[in-house]
Amino acid sequence: MKRVVVISDLHCGHVVGLTPPSHDIRHENESDRLVDSMRRRYWDFYADALDALQPVDVLIVNGDTIDGKGAKSGGTELIASDRAAQIGMAVDAILYAKAGKVFMSFGTGYHVGDQDDWELGVAREVKAEKIGSHDWLDVNGVIFDYKHHIGGSQTPYGRHTAISREHIWNILWNEHGEYPKSDIIIRSHVHYYGFAGGVGWWGFTTPALQGYGSKFGSRRMSGTVDFGLLSFDVEGKEQWTWKAHTLKQRKLHAVFKA
Repeated sequence: MKRVVVISDLHCGHVVGLTPPSHDIRHENESDRLVDSMRRRYWDFYADALDALQPVDVLIVNGDTIDGKGAKSGGTELIASDRAAQIGMAVDAILYAKAGKVFMSFGTGYHVGDQDDWELGVAREVKAEKIGSHDWLDVNGVIFDYKHHIGGSQTPYGRHTAISREHIWNILWNEHGEYPKSDIIIRSHVHYYGFAGGVGWWGFTTPALQGYGSKFGSRRMSGTVDFGLLSFDVEGKEQWTWKAHTLKQRKLHAVFKA
């Protein structure tokens, strides 16, 4: 049996991104202290989950390891704007998994570089076997198909459409003789956990490792956000299981009385 862990959307450097304790900061005012405590809670959950999953044979890091410059919010949501510092956070977070092998995918250009692929630095430091845009991994005969981006949905019943579409495209590419036929399709980016499947295939959108608190999410989006990671125990083609490790994020908003 091989254990595969999938993490994504760390957004290191963001105020609610995944932040190893050695890189964390503490604020003085009350509202920022609340966010500080959330950030520490996110890290503790991540660390505890990985401790319980040891040994990890394969770690798939599926994009958006750093948050970038935060240009749309003028950098006001960052605890570290220096991308070298963000890379250091991501490296420490990934190495915490103590994985036998690390495979990575590139995230979205807004976060990880439209012109320069900053995640190459992360891959180099963690000695990743591969970093690419869209890749396939054979684990005991089970083919994992992974890349970062997938379309999202603001309708609850539409969240499984995009991952099912990825399956159909995989079939068509495979019929062209250009893509391998995939057993497990992994996509990230949307920050919510979901799965769909049928005979011979399963597709997953992964929870994120960035918590509540971004201006974009709070002011423009309506859907729920899931924080966590996925694990797969793979023995063979018809013998594998998965588990979602998710954190119930505490209530963030009070109801005010008029």
